[in-house]
Amino acid sequence: MHAQTTWRGTGAGIAAGALWGLVFLAPELTHGFTSMQLSAGRYLAYGLAAALLIAPGWRRVSARLTRRKWWTLAWLSPAGNVVYYIFLANAVRSGGVAMASLAIGLSPLAVTLFGRDERQALPLRRLLPSLLLGFAGLLCISWESLRQSGPGSLFGLLCAVGALASWTIYAVANSRVLARLTAVTAHEWSLLTGVMTGAQALLLAVPAFLFASNAQSAADWLRFIGVVSGVAIPCSIIGNGLWNVASRALPMSLMGQMIIFETVFAALYGWLWEARWPSGLECAAMLLLVCGVVSCASAHRNAARKDRAPKAGNAVC
Repeated sequence: MHAQTTWRGTGAGIAAGALWGLVFLAPELTHGFTSMQLSAGRYLAYGLAAALLIAPGWRRVSARLTRRKWWTLAWLSPAGNVVYYIFLANAVRSGGVAMASLAIGLSPLAVTLFGRDERQALPLRRLLPSLLLGFAGLLCISWESLRQSGPGSLFGLLCAVGALASWTIYAVANSRVLARLTAVTAHEWSLLTGVMTGAQALLLAVPAFLFASNAQSAADWLRFIGVVSGVAIPCSIIGNGLWNVASRALPMSLMGQMIIFETVFAALYGWLWEARWPSGLECAAMLLLVCGVVSCASAHRNAARKDRAPKAGNAVC
């Protein structure tokens, strides 16, 4: 794995996390709307935007996918989008911020562990320092919130676990697909995922909007449309595209660490939204999380240098 490829993939992963962190603000901006409505609205906007972007090359791109790849898109799209976001929004609203942080924050550990036998992955003993740093950071970022608000409802906890499971499945499976996919680019695969997600969101929109009991004003609906559209373009279109670029450039054991940046940026946006400085414990958490990613990237870079170094037995006398 070349150093340039590693840095490009790492940069794309950080940028994706910066954009994905914005989704934590959406539930706070759309009070009065259900989690199902928020998910359906976001992914309808995502699907529409993706369809418009891929429309000029639709025939060419769709003809390159086999039936098996279409089936993969059909189950991969809800795992990483609609299902995941319903769980996440319910975790934020029912279990509090701590539950949402745990759901996202534990993803790097889960993905790294599940991906340790994948391409270019390092042995677990070499990943242990970064995993321990990440876990310590998660304990810090969750402790203060758990102490203040309690463990939250059982429903919020179950939603947090569901979000963790859904995202882990998506991240591992999507990385494996992209490693073998040569017919389309990472950006085209992201747009195809958006089209499939939008089509599935249409089925979700029927019960979400037609049978909902909440009554909203015209101003509320305009704000809702603005929020879901604003989240769909940067977070889903651009963010997912950047994530696919990183997935192709990095081994899965390093990809797992990149998810940390969604937690980091979500916390930063939350502090800005609340107009406050982070506490000492929160600063320590951010430092530990970033150090964990740096440690993981350094371990992969050192392994790449050793692989490129000439073997002693091959030296010319």
